[in-house]
Amino acid sequence: MKARIELTSVFVDDQAKAEAFYTEKLGFVVKNDVPTGPFRWLTVVSGDVPDGPELLLEPNEHPAAQAYQAALVADGIPCASFKVDDVRVACAELVAAGVAIVSEPMESGPVTVAVIDDTCGNFIQLVSDN
Repeated sequence: MKARIELTSVFVDDQAKAEAFYTEKLGFVVKNDVPTGPFRWLTVVSGDVPDGPELLLEPNEHPAAQAYQAALVADGIPCASFKVDDVRVACAELVAAGVAIVSEPMESGPVTVAVIDDTCGNFIQLVSDN
């Protein structure tokens, strides 16, 4: 068996705000946007790989999801990691766009990492090769 990532999710406190952040700030594009009662089946994909893995922007309505999200943020733990071409350049662009940098770019072995706040209840790690 060879498993592959088809879909993964991040809990968000507001789907519309998350859609704006992940598309306008991080460059993802909406793949699916289907009403499901009070929420949406809202997925985004890399603009470079439109048929690649999807990220579900999932409402954090369940109390366990809210507790999980709050605990990760309280401990400074990113809930997801996304690769970019150059973390330092990406962070400069994000700061210019008003995004909060939680952890400035730093080298960590063969990669450079930084952590940003997605404004939807999560910290996101950005990674690039050195």
